[in-house]
Amino acid sequence: MPPLRTALLQSSGRPGSVAGNLMALDEAAARAADAGAGLLVCPEMFLTGYAIGDRVPQLAEPVDGPGAAAVAEIAVRHGLAVLYGYPEREGERIFNAAQLIGPDGTRLANYRKTHLFGGFEREWFTPGELPVVQAELAGLRIGIMICYDVEFPENVRSHALAGTDLLLVPTAQMHPFQFVAESVVPVRAFENQMYVAYVNRTGHEGEFEFVGLSCLAGPDGAARARAGRSEELVLGEVDGELLRASRAANPYLRDRAPGLYTALVRADPH
Repeated sequence: MPPLRTALLQSSGRPGSVAGNLMALDEAAARAADAGAGLLVCPEMFLTGYAIGDRVPQLAEPVDGPGAAAVAEIAVRHGLAVLYGYPEREGERIFNAAQLIGPDGTRLANYRKTHLFGGFEREWFTPGELPVVQAELAGLRIGIMICYDVEFPENVRSHALAGTDLLLVPTAQMHPFQFVAESVVPVRAFENQMYVAYVNRTGHEGEFEFVGLSCLAGPDGAARARAGRSEELVLGEVDGELLRASRAANPYLRDRAPGLYTALVRADPH
């Protein structure tokens, strides 16, 4: 299979304006498609904005809601898959979610953030309960998690053991935690022998200052694409052949000794 050209949309869009964010997504999808991308990845809560406070219930929508339909139209119009973040409503519960739409408009996967960060998220969202969500795209096994989730090594290792080739991580990474984008994400890619697309918001939004620095990290720990601090669309290649060669050369997953790690699953390690 040819490499999957992947576009990372580093942008905070227009917080509180779903219509404005869909317009920005449409424009980015056109640019990504013109550059040969088969996948466009957007940040956490891109559909609505992150710092929307008590508007979360008002802007939340079901997995098959109008936002999903609009994103599907964009995906079909430009012929590429789209991963976007949004607040998902199911009954009385609201989840910080991310959904992958295929280039034919099909809803391929929906993930709910399992590790909520900070008082804002814990006030408005219910944590998801399914750690590994995957889909097939362009001959690759795609996994999804959101922001804080990737900072838990057990989480990413679960994806590695489930065969994830490319892990999509829409995020809202804030100052002063930029070391996650700079250092943690490339290490996660290396130690788990996968690609990781980490796509951040940027600039000030309410009480938050997002640091940008989105990256596509490869299984060798190198950043195949890296954004700066401003709004930007960056592109990188996800190469299945390089991934297979790297996995053959790197023994981490083969040399695991699970019997030694039982303490990791105790509710209270102390």
